Amino acid sequence: MGDDQPSRERLKEAQAKVLAEETGITEAQASDLIEMIGTDRASLLREARILKKRQTPPKS
Repeated sequence: MGDDQPSRERLKEAQAKVLAEETGITEAQASDLIEMIGTDRASLLREARILKKRQTPPKS
């Protein structure tokens, strides 16, 4: 069996990119969320949206 670490890392990067594009957070933030939460899509979307709301200044 070969080491699939590089492919896992590429998968994580791809997931982070898609999550960032979909929610408006940075890829670094998305990557951090994936590290903390795992790959559950619903949980990632929920937390990314919460994070984005906290970043967005209130409208006047």
